[in-house]
Formats: sequence, C-alpha cells, structure tokens
Amino acid sequence: MFLALQRRSTSLCVLRRTRNQNSHTTYNIKRQYASSSKGSKDGTGKQPSGDFSEQVEANKDNPISRTLKLIGNDVQRMKNFILPSSYTNSGAKDDSTQTIENYLERYRRDGFQSHCDILVIGGGGVGSSIAYWLKKRARQGLNVVVLEKDATYAQASTCLSVGGLRQQFSIVENIQMSLYGADFMRNSKDYLGEDIDLNFTPHGYLLLASEAGAEQLEQNSKLQCALGAKNELLTANRLKQRFPWMNTEGIALGCHGLEKEGWFDPWALLSGFRKRAIEYGAHYVEGEMVGFGFRQQPDILAEGIEEGSYEGIDRAFVKMKDGEMREIKFAIAIIAAGAQSGAIAKMARIGTGKGMLSISLPVEPRKRYVYVFQCENDQGPGINTPLTIDPSGTYFRRDGLGGNYLGGKSPLPEEEPPIDNLDVDHTFFDKTVWPNLAQMVPSFEAIKVKNAWAGYYEFNTFDENGIVGPHPYYNNLYIATGFSGHGIQQTPAVGRAVSEMIIDGGFRTVDLTRFGFDRIIVDQPMYEANIF
Repeated sequence: MFLALQRRSTSLCVLRRTRNQNSHTTYNIKRQYASSSKGSKDGTGKQPSGDFSEQVEANKDNPISRTLKLIGNDVQRMKNFILPSSYTNSGAKDDSTQTIENYLERYRRDGFQSHCDILVIGGGGVGSSIAYWLKKRARQGLNVVVLEKDATYAQASTCLSVGGLRQQFSIVENIQMSLYGADFMRNSKDYLGEDIDLNFTPHGYLLLASEAGAEQLEQNSKLQCALGAKNELLTANRLKQRFPWMNTEGIALGCHGLEKEGWFDPWALLSGFRKRAIEYGAHYVEGEMVGFGFRQQPDILAEGIEEGSYEGIDRAFVKMKDGEMREIKFAIAIIAAGAQSGAIAKMARIGTGKGMLSISLPVEPRKRYVYVFQCENDQGPGINTPLTIDPSGTYFRRDGLGGNYLGGKSPLPEEEPPIDNLDVDHTFFDKTVWPNLAQMVPSFEAIKVKNAWAGYYEFNTFDENGIVGPHPYYNNLYIATGFSGHGIQQTPAVGRAVSEMIIDGGFRTVDLTRFGFDRIIVDQPMYEANIF
C-alpha cells in the first residue's frame, strides 16, 4: 500500500519523465502555472532549517545487524513486558517505582510508527476528522499516523472556539460544507457513537445588516435557501417584534436561521473524531514537527526547476517530548496544523524555494478574544436567543442556563494583538466590544465580565477561506487549513473531502476544487460578501 500510494500520487501535479537507454519520452503536464521570479533568499531554494537526518541516522546499523538487533529487542521486550525484572532476576531488589505503567509505557514507546501510508500533521479538529474518514473507509487498507504536538490540546484552536454552526455564507462551497456539518451533527450518534454528545443548541444565527449591506444579505439568503438552508429575512420592524430586547436603530434587515444553525461543543466533536479514528486503527504520536526529509527524484520535471534537480519529500522529523529526534517515513503527508500550517509548509520549502515553491502557504496565527459576561439586572435576552452578529462583526450568544453570554469581535487590521502569548486584553472589551453590545442590546449597558480566554485563528491572509487539496509542486503533499474562524463547523465535510481525494482520486460529494492552492498561484481569491 505504501509504494502504491507513492506511485499513484505522482500523477497529481508534476511531470513524470521515463528514460530508456535509447529514447526519451515526456508526458504532458495536467496543469500549468505561471512561474514566479521570486526565489529563496540565498537563491538555492534549499530548506532554511537544519538537516535532521544525521541525528536520526546516527544510531542506525547495517541492515543485517539491525534486523538481528530488532529480533532480540522484541524477545526481550516481550519478556520484560510480561514479567517485571524483579521476577525474572532473583537477585534484583524490589523497586516500588517499577509499576506496570512503566512497562506499558515502554511498550507504547517502542511501538512508535516509523513508517506509514499517510501522515496527518496536526491532530486538531481538521486533522482528526481526516484520520477518522480515512480509517472509517479504508480500515486495514491504510496505515494512518496523526502527529500532534500537544495531546492535552490546551491551546488548540478547536477547543477554544465558540463552536458556531451556520449556513449564512455567500460562497456555495462554504454553504454546502456547513449543510453537511449540520447533517453530521444531527446524526452524530450514527457517526461517532452513543458515547459522544455534541450538545448541539439549535437556536440559529441572526445576521444584521445596515442599509448599505441589506441587498447583499438578501442575495446571500436566496442562495443559501436554494442550496437547502432555511432562513428568513426580517425588516427592522419585524426584528423588533420578534426580538424585543434589540435596538434596531441603524439596522435595515436581518437574516435569521430557522434550522440547521446554532452552536455545539467543539471539544466533544474533536474527542469523537479522535476516539473513533484510534478505534479504527489510526496511530496518534505526540511530538513536534521540526522538518521534512528530501529525496532526489531526477525523473520528475517541474516548472521553474532545473532538469534533474527535483527533490520530493518522504520523511518527517519529529522531536519527541523527551527531546529525542525520530523519523517517520510516509507515502503521503497532509498539512492540517491549523494556525501553524504556514510554518510547517516552510519546512517543505514552500515559500522559500524556486518556481511554484516561491509562493507561501498564506496561513498564520491571529489572536482572538472571547468574553463571558452576565447582565447585572438579569434582564438580558432569553434562552432561545440566536447567535447574533451586528454590522460591525460584534457577536454574542447565550452560554448555558445560568444567565451568562459569550461575545467578542475580530479586531481591525491596525488593532491586531501580538501572538506570542494567549493573554486576554480586557481593554479591548471595554473600548471596542462593550459599546457595540450596548448599542445592539440596551440591557447590555449593565454587564460584568465573568471570564475570558484567547485562542488562535488559522488566518488565511489571501482571502480568509479554507485551502483544501494537493500542493502543485509536491506530488504527495495535501493541504487542509486556513478556514479563518469557521473551520470547526466544516471539519466533517473537510475530512470527508480529503479522504475522497486520496482514496477515490477526486471529490465525490462537495466539490472543493476552487478551494485548492491553485487559486493562490493564479491570484484568484474567493472572498465572502458581507460575512463575518
């Protein structure tokens, strides 16, 4: 399977040339892109980071001695695993620290996956969904390894998100992915099992528009309903009747989702994907991705690269928790590392090389705040209040039954906070968020912040939409990232789409071709209209 995937992947994006002793044959490129004149800073196109292969190779023996050593280690490991040393060595002293967990940990450690068919870099919502769908469909047919640097997910964007689900977009693919997300969550027990409860709250979304944005909001609504969403348009008077807590001054129109919209527990969704993926046979490795290994492939031609100099990727170098450097050899790799995806791509020379490699993966972390507050007079909007977004992008929703609310707003470009930590700026709430909340809901003039946190958006600086599909230079590298705030609700569809590309050779359900990396190369952004 490993070699078959390698052979199959070479037909995606580059030109393969076969050589015979007496003839040369060149096949046509499926797609052609304009090459860029930008190269790496040193003009070599080489990987800027260090070469980790020497550290990995240092402890390797020749094949025969290594095989004998492995056999011996297997026998000794099984012996030690079954019987602690205190039982196998009569002269050994009883050590209370030598618990069964020590032996289990040693067994798990030695079970490190050094080879795999597919390596998923990033074990958050998107990465775990990809692993889930691949293993759900292929089971024993594919060896899938998921690399996640923090198994606690303490700073994972998935777990720190608000967990909204909506179809109120202006791009067809985003609407279709979120429609499938709604279907997946409605039938989550069938997909993820009876033990996973997503706690979906179906109170909908309410997007508000000023006179300037009313026409676009109406057009968006027509498209959404034509694709299967269900929402209603409300004038200012009807908004006031339906939601008496609202101040409709400056509001011309609202779009209220009636079905398939609301919010859910992101951690439960991630846990469900991960748990089922492991149950189906996926391997999760806790370690930090630090580099790719490159391999000369002179029989491949790529635009902008000198003939015979093409280098592909086939290994990932991983720094384990104890500092040890290890290697995972793969047939296919998938970058699904959320906010860190751009940095991972640079390890593969994407953005620092020549030709197509001169174009970066435009995904970077952006810090966003979520504030939990409570009305001091307990006169705020009721429990059936939709997640409401005003024309400035300020939003709020109910949080549980205790009278709490969640709210926030994305900062303007000139207000972007530093990303070196996840500290919360309470001044941003006082000066920017609170005034908008009080304008939208007069009872919010008297509120008290009870809690707050910050998380990272995987922000696509090109057009703030997801990037899904193969990289045009590497024949075995896929990308699934850059969703810029609406990724968690689209994880079911994205994971399924990536599995279709790899297993079926193309999209079979939602066609995400327009979301590919190609649009960055040809400079064709896909902007959402009047959407936050």
